[in-house]
Order: sequence, then structure tokens, then C-alpha cells
Amino acid sequence: MEMEMEGEVKKLVVVWATVVASLLGSHQMSRLMAPGVKRLCAFLPILCLFFYLPLILTSVHFTGTTSFFITWLSTFKLILFAFDKGPLYSSDPPLPISRFILTATLPIKIKTKTKTKTKSSSSSSHKPPNTIIIINYSLKFFLFLLLLKLYGHPLHPLLKMALFCLHIYVVLDLGLALVAYAVRTILGFDLEPHFNEPYLATSLQDFWGNRWNLMVKAILHPTVYIPVRSLSGRFLPKNLAPFPAVVASFVVSGLMHELIFYYIGRLKPTWEVTWFFVIHGVLSGAEVVVKKAMGGRFRVPGVVSGAVTLSLVMGSSFWLFFPPFLRADTEVRSCKEFVAFMELVLRGRFVAPNHVSCPYF
Repeated sequence: MEMEMEGEVKKLVVVWATVVASLLGSHQMSRLMAPGVKRLCAFLPILCLFFYLPLILTSVHFTGTTSFFITWLSTFKLILFAFDKGPLYSSDPPLPISRFILTATLPIKIKTKTKTKTKSSSSSSHKPPNTIIIINYSLKFFLFLLLLKLYGHPLHPLLKMALFCLHIYVVLDLGLALVAYAVRTILGFDLEPHFNEPYLATSLQDFWGNRWNLMVKAILHPTVYIPVRSLSGRFLPKNLAPFPAVVASFVVSGLMHELIFYYIGRLKPTWEVTWFFVIHGVLSGAEVVVKKAMGGRFRVPGVVSGAVTLSLVMGSSFWLFFPPFLRADTEVRSCKEFVAFMELVLRGRFVAPNHVSCPYF
């Protein structure tokens, strides 16, 4: 039992050591090759390796984190870096190797000095004080504990789904904020936020573009949106050109989510998750086009549009997003892994997640 969990931890160490070694190699190759297709071809073995590595792992937390951080974000960052673009590229001065690896492996976006200078007045006026930030995350942590308690009671399936929507947001927000805090504390970097209170969104464009998982938006914008927008602008009128670019970004996001769900559950893809993002891509793209056509002449009250937006996101999540996620017993497996982790922290011994019970499901 102990060897099973200990073996998983050892595999995680090997996987991430391989990632770091691969990034060291890509950093060295960039010094020897000019940006362009040739450098991208040199990166291809590393990119393929990044797609393979999550298959070595079986833990929900280890697999999910590695596939999101490495298979998705790191891969896209390296593709941009092949053409001297994206967060890994800096011409004056070039990124030091430590910062290069941190930026490549973690979902962080380091604020540049020029950015903080040009926006110092506006950012200082809108940035909440540290006390408010602490209170905000403290409330979210207690909300997380409350959700765990609620799962132990009989709940209507729809209510449980609604709570699970909240659960996903709280876990992601707390987890990514913890990563950002650790990097900021140890290295002193000022980082961009990952979420911007998505429950305050007033439209789908606002939800996906300005509030939800901003790291994903930041990586999809230069890798998918801008190239497709440039191409569609040659064939479509100016007001329609953003539509295929928005849809393409959501399609890519859907395919990457589908891949991550496969890594976690190892179940045959049903493409429900992809369709979830396709639908939201079409609706978001249509919203962009309609807003451009209306020119701000008609506005729906924020209370109404916000309620419709959240209802649409949650309703479509119940229909398409969560079923494949729950089909792999992800919530039960992750809970057991958490219990096993607490056993290691409190008692200093490895216990296989399959040999503990989850008190909440």
C-alpha cells in the first residue's frame, strides 16, 4: 500500500525532472538557432514528450496539474518562443534560465517593469488592499470547507452540480493563488491575477475574456486568436473577422480540456467537453459581432445580463462539462488522494488512496 503511493510520488519527481531538463535543452537550442520554423522543428521532440508525460501518472491531482501546466501551457509557450514571442521571450535582457523555467512550468504571468510604470496610477487605484485580499481568500477557504461538509448530506443532483461549479472555482482560485503567492514571496516577482471574480461577469465575453482563468486567455490570444484573426481579416468584413478567431480559440480550449479529462480518467473521449466550448465560442463570437454592430446603442442592465450569463455557464456545465468529469469518479478519487495526503502530513506515512475512504462522497 505504502509503496503504491510512494511510487507515484517518485514518478512525479521523474516527470518534472524531465520537464526541467527539456526546458534547459530548449533554452540552449534557442541560442543556437534563429527564430522560425527551424527552431520549432527542433522543439518538436520536447513538445511530443510533454504530451506523453501525464500518461506516466495516475493520481488525479498529479495528472491534472502536470497536464494543465506542462502539456497545455508550457507547450503553447514553447511554440511562441520558437518564433521569439510570448512570455518566454525577452530581448533586452534575455530571461535568465531560472525565470525561464519558472515562467514555462507555472501558470504565472510576470508583470514587466514598463507595464507597472505605465499603469501605476490606474493599478494602484483599482488594486484592493492586502487586508481585503486576505479576507477574500479566507472566506473562499472556509467556503471550501463548508462545501465538503455539505457533500456529506443528501442533496438534489442539480443542487450538487451547482455546488460543484462553486467548488471548481474555489479550488482553482485558491490553488493558483497559492502558486502565485509562493513565487512572489520567494522570488519577489509581481504577478498577474488568475481570476477576476467571475461571478460578477455581465456577459459571456466578460466572463471568458476578463474574469475566468486569465492565464488560458493570455496563452490562447497570441497562439490562436491573433493568427486566425489576421487570416479571417483577409476574407471577411472588419466587423465579422473576430468571429472565426473567437470560435477557433474556444475549439482549441475544448480539445485541450478533452485531452486533460482523458489523462485524468483514461476513458474514451465523448467530445461533450469540446462541444461545451464550441457552443460558448459561437455565442461569445456572436456577442462580439453584435456589440460592434450596435456600437453601444443598446445595453442590457448588468443585473439581468449577469444572471443570464451565470445561468448559461452553469446550465451548460451541468449538460456537457461535468458529466465526463464525474464519469471517471474524479471527485471521489481526488477526495481519497486528499485524505491520503493528510495521512502523510499528520502521521508521516504513505497510504494508497485506494485504501482510504472519503468521508464526503
